[in-house]
Amino acid sequence: MFSDFLATVEFSLAVTGPIFVILGLGAWLRRIGLINEAFIEGGSRLVFNVTLPALLFISVAKTRLDTSANFALIGFGLAATLLAWGLAETMAKFAVSAERDRGVVVQGVFRSNMAIIGLAYCVNAYGEAGLAAASLYVGLVTIQFNVIAVVTLNRSLHARQGIAPVLRSVAANPLIIGIVLALPVSISGLRLPAIVLQSGEYFANMTLPLALLCTGAALDFRSLRHDPKDAVLAAAGKLLLVPLLFVGGGILWGFRGIELGILLLMSSAPTAAASYVMVRAMGGNAPLAANIIALTTAGSLVTTSAGVVVLRGMRLI
Repeated sequence: MFSDFLATVEFSLAVTGPIFVILGLGAWLRRIGLINEAFIEGGSRLVFNVTLPALLFISVAKTRLDTSANFALIGFGLAATLLAWGLAETMAKFAVSAERDRGVVVQGVFRSNMAIIGLAYCVNAYGEAGLAAASLYVGLVTIQFNVIAVVTLNRSLHARQGIAPVLRSVAANPLIIGIVLALPVSISGLRLPAIVLQSGEYFANMTLPLALLCTGAALDFRSLRHDPKDAVLAAAGKLLLVPLLFVGGGILWGFRGIELGILLLMSSAPTAAASYVMVRAMGGNAPLAANIIALTTAGSLVTTSAGVVVLRGMRLI
């Protein structure tokens, strides 16, 4: 029994431990001056515009989605995200005093950093199978994240950003473009030329290490000293309530193994860094958004490890 528990803990640390190490390394390299703001900005742009789309393209293109795509899992993820949004809106209405900050808190609760940390969790847990199963899920739920985020921020900030700019940004999103371009390749079974496949994999292989280094280097906990209540509230919702909703619902729906594992790992990922960019662009409380990202990034390593230990112990994943 004790040896089984140790094996479960070892598996949990294998999932989250490397993420913690690279995030910490990024923070340390920034502190000693080896990484600076220019590196973070350039590296983040490179990940978002080139390497992460290449990773998603290669993963989807190499997978026969017509036979292996799990549309039940994707449909559940979309439905659970809508429910998480509704619950977060209700919580913020009663618990967040400043109306302008409610949308920031709500976005911090439902919007996960799936494309970087969520995918890294899945790769560490399940290897290529986890990446293939999670790639299309990430693409479709990311579209939903963007639309919902604009709706909730528009309402709390009394802004007037219409749906057309959101649709344009989604259509121009490099992650979505990478997946859309890969779908015909996957469905047709077309074999990519070796030079294209190898070149794409070079870019894909640098994605997660570079993205995690930049994420760790960008973390800043100093601003949490000033009124952290709303940030703590959002972090509690993101790290506790949302994973419980996804995992509990997934168990009731009948998901087990890698499917339930993906639901846990994606929902346990911290708040997406893109939430800060959107809040800042719309004139919201950007420091609060940054605080939520910092808190959930640090806390996710703990709560995700605990979730993996519990579900592995129950032999559900």
